[in-house]
Amino acid sequence: MQDPLQSLATIMIPAMEKEMRLVLENGGERIDPFYGMMHYHMGWVDHKFGRLSAKSGKRIRPLLCLSVTQAAGGEWPTAIPGAASIELLHNFTLIHDDIQDASPTRRGRATLWKIWGANQAINSGDAMFAVAHIAMSRLMERGVPGETVVTCLRRLDETCVVLTIGQYVDMSFENQQTVTVDEYLSMIDGKTAALLAYSAELGARVAGCQTDVINHYAAFGRDLGLAFQVRDDILGIWGDELLIGKSAATDIVTRKKSLPVLFGLSQSAELRELYTQDASDEPFVKQVIQILDNVKAREFAENYEEQHAQSALDHLAAAGGQGAAGEALYQLSDMLLNRQA
Repeated sequence: MQDPLQSLATIMIPAMEKEMRLVLENGGERIDPFYGMMHYHMGWVDHKFGRLSAKSGKRIRPLLCLSVTQAAGGEWPTAIPGAASIELLHNFTLIHDDIQDASPTRRGRATLWKIWGANQAINSGDAMFAVAHIAMSRLMERGVPGETVVTCLRRLDETCVVLTIGQYVDMSFENQQTVTVDEYLSMIDGKTAALLAYSAELGARVAGCQTDVINHYAAFGRDLGLAFQVRDDILGIWGDELLIGKSAATDIVTRKKSLPVLFGLSQSAELRELYTQDASDEPFVKQVIQILDNVKAREFAENYEEQHAQSALDHLAAAGGQGAAGEALYQLSDMLLNRQA
């Protein structure tokens, strides 16, 4: 017998995928390059636009949105266009992030810009941003009141501004000699937490919740996102390599500005001196981890993670979600907050 989260994911995610394909439909059997590049990024086709039967992935944000709608007393199919919009907006940011970060691969294959060039990739990202708005407007076709749809569209744009501020701050870090812990936390609030907060908020708005309930769900999503990112930072240094699928030293070798590292740099002159060197071999990594352990960087990060994890659960309880979807939200939280990979 499937658990509530798995049962809901089995029906919710395919329905959301179908909606995304509808708004990104090419209009014919043959996929033209304009839509084909977006289909490629979504994993639906190969680089020659041949159709693939690729797995959809976890789709955490739309699953969160749809589960909140159901838990809050609505009918989850009503929120499908909004959930599709959120996933399309998320992928718009990924397309642009890959260009800005010069990332050659994503999800195990070449990034869109690496195949078709930065200019075409930028245009594809812009198109996906526009299509995300088209998807959101389709909420009216599901019977959502026009006033609510307008509010959802406005909040979508406000969230996108927060996302781009987070990206601005992240890119600014590349030219800063020092980055404070507070600056980093502000950045992940924009880049990671904002869209999870909006995902939960949107589900509650579509369900017709009162303002206080909407605010609790939004705060739940935000705290969930913050704890999720810090958990990622911890695993990037101390994670089991067999589980996370990469060397646990990668974040140190690449000088990634994660929360434990930034805390360590703020506490240790020895680490600041070490990070001025070009070394990236095993002794360097071991020395960095030893210093981080000495200044209790892991404990600092875990305390921050636990604080926001508990806050997320408190807001979820206050929101008062019901039924199998309410149980699924607790399961989803547990999956994200206690993962080892």
